[in-house]
Amino acid sequence: MIVDKSPYCKYTPVNVLGNDNFKLHWTRSILTDKTVLFNRPDITFMNKKTKNTFLTDKAVANAHNLATTITDKQNKYQELANEICAMWKQNASQVIPIAIPSTGVIPKSLSQSLKRLGLHPNT
Repeated sequence: MIVDKSPYCKYTPVNVLGNDNFKLHWTRSILTDKTVLFNRPDITFMNKKTKNTFLTDKAVANAHNLATTITDKQNKYQELANEICAMWKQNASQVIPIAIPSTGVIPKSLSQSLKRLGLHPNT
């Protein structure tokens, strides 16, 4: 989706990238017909061909509240995911929380989230 290959130190990200097949929103509020309290996930990725949307929100949490953080992120954006399905006429809209503990331990949920995004587990 990025045509210009500038060095990483000079690259300035834009809030929306897209082409004929995909659209990516980066830290951008999503306007909805119905008022949704949480409408600004970290990454919103839409596959226009399959009509699937992924809402990704990342967090660095303490090891003792990692499960709570993942559940909170999931619940926080579920209403937005439902609204996106209705507004954008998507087949599916999934909330994928990416939570990594501050201690560096990798939770099982991280590999599951990467698999749902179609990324290699060693990413």
